[in-house]
Amino acid sequence: MIATALILLLVLIGLSIPVGAALGVLGLTLDPLFSMLPLSRAIGELSWSSNNEFLLVAIPLFIMLGEVLLRAGFAERMYGAMSLWLSWLPGGLMHANIGASTLFSATSGSSVATAATVGTVAIPQIRKYGYNEPLFLGSLAAGGTLGILIPPSINLVIYGVLTNSSVPKLYLAGIIPGFAMAALFMLTVVIACVAKPSWGGKKIQASWGQRMASLVHLAPPLGIFLLVVGSIYAGLATPTEAAALGVLGALVLAAWYRRLTWNMLREAVEGTMRSTAMIMLIVIAASFLNFVMSATGLTDALTQSITGLGLSPGWMLLIVVVFYLVLGCFMETLSMMITTIPIV
Repeated sequence: MIATALILLLVLIGLSIPVGAALGVLGLTLDPLFSMLPLSRAIGELSWSSNNEFLLVAIPLFIMLGEVLLRAGFAERMYGAMSLWLSWLPGGLMHANIGASTLFSATSGSSVATAATVGTVAIPQIRKYGYNEPLFLGSLAAGGTLGILIPPSINLVIYGVLTNSSVPKLYLAGIIPGFAMAALFMLTVVIACVAKPSWGGKKIQASWGQRMASLVHLAPPLGIFLLVVGSIYAGLATPTEAAALGVLGALVLAAWYRRLTWNMLREAVEGTMRSTAMIMLIVIAASFLNFVMSATGLTDALTQSITGLGLSPGWMLLIVVVFYLVLGCFMETLSMMITTIPIV
């Protein structure tokens, strides 16, 4: 039965059905077979319990922060500044992709928003400067994942809620791995473009005067990052309150640069609503599937089986890494995290 359920999940995902809907369908299929709780009551209670957490209010606020910065045009300025500073490296604008993704991740907290924002600005440069398209798009996709680790990460907020962990400590744990990943991505681009110089596209010439002048465009996102993360670590605000401060700061910056209009604000709110609805659908569906898995006894059985292997912590960590590497080829980060945390 469990094998059939996994096959059904892969089939649904393979049919391009949204992950949240696929998880929900799988949970609805298994619940009548294994759970003693009536379906309507199970859905109602889990929908409420999985959302009834004050810390989750930070999710739409961080998304709103990214939306305001995007609609106000800060992403384009930030990318332009990064291109002036990093385009001299082998790979040119691909380093700007990763650098801009790193900086935008430090403000929006969303890997999806990061990839979409930087990609909107960067993709037109592929043909303009003659880059190798697969490598260029790969740098965008890799850079987008940095939003999972670099504070203020939405994924770490949800992980903190699920495991009752301290979000500030999770943020502290994610900073060094996040920036280390960015450095490794850039090193990979350098190695690839040194081996194949034609992949690196045309060089962008910039004087030191232009580079220094562009620093003013990096100040707004850096200021927002310091406001949000600094207020958390200084003990002045909780993650939710810090997210609200970030939104307020972004609105002030947008007004300062005369980009704050009712139309821009409406688009930012609409984008926030869409992204939040998608994320919370995944949270609810994955929580429901997790409940059904517990009812089947699968969670306890897998935990006992793995514990019974008697592996050392090093081997256990390696197995977990390989497990997530394979599972990540099929599932989105949030759904994968929510459904596997009870086991891992």
